[in-house]
Amino acid sequence: MKVFVARQAIFNRKKQVVAYELLFRDGSSNSFPNIAEDKATAKLILDNQLNLGTRYLTSGKKALINIGPESLKQELATFLPANDVILELLETIQPTKENYERVRSLFHQNYKLALDDFVYEEGWQPFLKLVRLIKFDVMQSPLDTLGPIIDELKQQKNIKLLAEKIETEEEYEIAKKMGFHFFQGYFFAKPRVIEENDIEFNYTIVMLIYTEVLKPNLNVTKIAQLFSQDTALAYKLLRLINSGVFPIKSKIESIKQALVYLGYERTKKFVGLIMTAHVAKGKPTELTRMSIVRARFCELIGSKVQPNSGSACFLVGLFSLLDAILDRPMEKVVDKLPFPEELQKALLGEANFHYYVLNIVKAYESGSWWKLQKACQYLNISDECLPEFHASAILWADMYKDKAF
Repeated sequence: MKVFVARQAIFNRKKQVVAYELLFRDGSSNSFPNIAEDKATAKLILDNQLNLGTRYLTSGKKALINIGPESLKQELATFLPANDVILELLETIQPTKENYERVRSLFHQNYKLALDDFVYEEGWQPFLKLVRLIKFDVMQSPLDTLGPIIDELKQQKNIKLLAEKIETEEEYEIAKKMGFHFFQGYFFAKPRVIEENDIEFNYTIVMLIYTEVLKPNLNVTKIAQLFSQDTALAYKLLRLINSGVFPIKSKIESIKQALVYLGYERTKKFVGLIMTAHVAKGKPTELTRMSIVRARFCELIGSKVQPNSGSACFLVGLFSLLDAILDRPMEKVVDKLPFPEELQKALLGEANFHYYVLNIVKAYESGSWWKLQKACQYLNISDECLPEFHASAILWADMYKDKAF
């Protein structure tokens, strides 16, 4: 599955790139699609931040990301690492008391805040203590009309000013003389569309998880089982844990552990993020389904040889095809996941217990009797149990495939 994002450079007074604004795209066409702002923000987070990450997209510089009224209300920004982003509060947000409290909460969570397409009115006065950047659309608010408000804002030392939609050298020079600190527009650079590979969700599983999190008492075990049914969901969950949003105190060795680490409220919000970004149903790709079968197959084999190894073997099987799904080298994929060293080594082909379990599964899939016998010898396991384990893994993977709402 392909996902898209556009980035537009932001320059300082020396014409050096200091940040990028990330703009949602649903294809290679460099224009904003007809889509609700909260869905656009949710997809930007899910498809990009929880894929390669904003730091990759911005070459390590700050990312400006749009937050509209619904995104603010749903607290979507809390899935972004505060150190990497500047939250651009869209002009569609009203300066109400409710929105002030939401913005203040983000401020106290150390998020840097900007006001987009700013037009001053008295209701914005309390917000000025919280924001660090104000953007002016010079096409909407021509530079020759902005003198008084710019002079007033320059008195507030905590606020920097950005002139947006600069299209000529003359506009740049005027804005620079007026005291603007940063500049953005076609004069400098047009947005550039970046295309990435991502994993397609099984939307039936998403709906099942959504149903579970709406219940009064969260059944973590059941939700972990559902996450385990879909490689994309499991990958996004573990990327969230390892994305820099939350401090990690210990390595994550199972999906259930990841959910417990997130907690009830964060889990609900994470599922809400997925629902907002992807409300349509879909079907898993064959590679995704194969990875789920592998996961269960590895779990059954691992548990037979070492009774407490099932969860770790499941993760190795589940992510063993991720390089093929994402068309990315496994070492780069593994680097994004909060796995213990032995799981990482197994996925990278280094010999250990989990690697040998995965080798049995691969040999069984290939139909090579000689390779299978050799793989089984390493773990001192008979191949007689494998047909039953494989059939069980297929049934398990198909458990929710045709379940309808």
